[in-house]
Amino acid sequence: MNQSTTQSTVLHAQNVRKSYGTRSNVQQVLKGINLRVLEGEFVGIMGPSGSGKTTLLNVLATIDRPTEGSILIQNVDIAKMKDAELSLFRRDKLGFIFQDYNLLDTLTVKENILLPISLGKIKKKDVEQQFHTITSILGIEELAHKYPHEISGGQKQRTSAGRALIHKPSMVFADEPTGALDSKSASDLLGTMEDINKKQGVTIMMVTHDPVASSYCNRVVFLKDGTIYSELYRGDKTRQAFFKDILNVQAVLGGDNVDAI
Repeated sequence: MNQSTTQSTVLHAQNVRKSYGTRSNVQQVLKGINLRVLEGEFVGIMGPSGSGKTTLLNVLATIDRPTEGSILIQNVDIAKMKDAELSLFRRDKLGFIFQDYNLLDTLTVKENILLPISLGKIKKKDVEQQFHTITSILGIEELAHKYPHEISGGQKQRTSAGRALIHKPSMVFADEPTGALDSKSASDLLGTMEDINKKQGVTIMMVTHDPVASSYCNRVVFLKDGTIYSELYRGDKTRQAFFKDILNVQAVLGGDNVDAI
């Protein structure tokens, strides 16, 4: 999917910079990132270790603040928000899927998934309907009353995905979501994310080192030394063909490789 004027912009980052350290020892991690994400895109962020991909995700996802630049999500500049405003915006508008699941062990699968809307004023009937819809898509409806220690890693990550989607966020951020999963669980999760993106129109940004994971996206942005090196669009290509294109760019950039899709 190439960028089109018919789609609205969900995220627009302009001249985003991020530095760490003191004046005498400053490390520039992001060096002027300009990036636009359109509604319904599934964008992968790749790059060698140290390229700034996790820092970029954290800054765009409101987990960290940029040193310079503006970040608009649904036309709201999150870089100018105060902490309290940002916390509410994050809760109401964004969804997160982390490598280590970030589930609460004392809550059931259902309670974990419903956390983002537990403080809202949504009718119980609507909550139940949304829970049923999301867990049916993710294939975890029968796990509702189990606790995290009673389910597999793949099921934990699907629970995490359910929590990210339950409040119908403007955008979902995923940080190495398949990093702790075996290949079967990883492909199942990625296939579900691709399906949710296509059928539900959910906008997703995913950081990954894995070209197999990126091949599920419809656009991949490659970082190098804190800047955008190149972008690939999947268009009408098969996932296998897109995977080969990703490998070609990755070979030039350097980084982890895999042998087969």
